[in-house]
Amino acid sequence: MYKKDMAAKLAKKTGLTQAKALEVINVLFDARPRHGIIAIELDAGRKVTIPGFGTFGTKKRAARTGTNPATRKKIEIPAKTYPYFRAGKTLKDRVAD
Repeated sequence: MYKKDMAAKLAKKTGLTQAKALEVINVLFDARPRHGIIAIELDAGRKVTIPGFGTFGTKKRAARTGTNPATRKKIEIPAKTYPYFRAGKTLKDRVAD
């Protein structure tokens, strides 16, 4: 499903126009800097929990030494923070059926 399809379904279920539905989706999920409610919360190091659906959060990965597979030389891989999504029980159970 594409964002346009999701906006059409949201508009149909809520009575919003497709343009307003698309705006709502963008306000929630936009990943550009200083846009998107979920991304802003993750930038601040906070979790976003939607009961029954799941949790968006961030994790930190420590710096480590790796190996370049082409040259077999050791390389330093820097530390980084990355996003994750953990599905909630209700969503897991629904998909498993």
